[in-house]
Amino acid sequence: MKKQYFWLLAVLTLAIGVGYYFYQTIQLQEAVEKSEEKIEELQTAVEVKEMELYYAGEGSKLEKDTGYDSWMRSVQLAEDLYEDSEGRFKKEWGIFLGEIAEQHDIDPLIVYEMLRTETGGKFDPTLVGPETRYGHAYGMAQFMKNTAPWIAEKAGLEYSDELLYDPIYSIELAIEYLGFLYDRYEDWDHALTAYHRGMYGLEKYIDENGHAASWYAVEIQENAESLEGFAYLNQR
Repeated sequence: MKKQYFWLLAVLTLAIGVGYYFYQTIQLQEAVEKSEEKIEELQTAVEVKEMELYYAGEGSKLEKDTGYDSWMRSVQLAEDLYEDSEGRFKKEWGIFLGEIAEQHDIDPLIVYEMLRTETGGKFDPTLVGPETRYGHAYGMAQFMKNTAPWIAEKAGLEYSDELLYDPIYSIELAIEYLGFLYDRYEDWDHALTAYHRGMYGLEKYIDENGHAASWYAVEIQENAESLEGFAYLNQR
């Protein structure tokens, strides 16, 4: 009887110990997640301030004059992208992409390939991404509702949640944000990884890997370089 009591007590003690361990582990995980969320909030605040300074300074000087030559390049770009996407990337989107990219001195092929990657090659303006702890990403450029409003505000653009489903708006917002990121980091590995993971996520990626060349950044740049046969490139 005493032996049975001893084993019962041992099992109960072990169960309590294991339960306490799991409780402490869960508490620790929650504390880590809260700390990471706080860091990301602070990083976002820094990013908002940097964008404000960007548009107050160099960002306000980015726009270039466009004219006949620019328009004809944009028309050719639209034809090339329409054909490459098998009709998924509409010609009017391509013309707008060419013009707005020209104004901001951004390679439109990088933007096009980024949109292709974000939508899995579908270029679906109504796309809703999978749920994350921050919510869903929306539209062709896959912006989240916790970041898109302040990006739009700093860029001087109108904002509503419904506009995230507008392909033209998605293209412009993506170019505005990419322009800011490229100006900040001065290379596409950093800029594209930051677009995909956020600035805090970029820093974590570099800490873990020693570089900024994520699969996302590499894939987009390689795909853009593979479009060398485009007639659009012969007009530049």
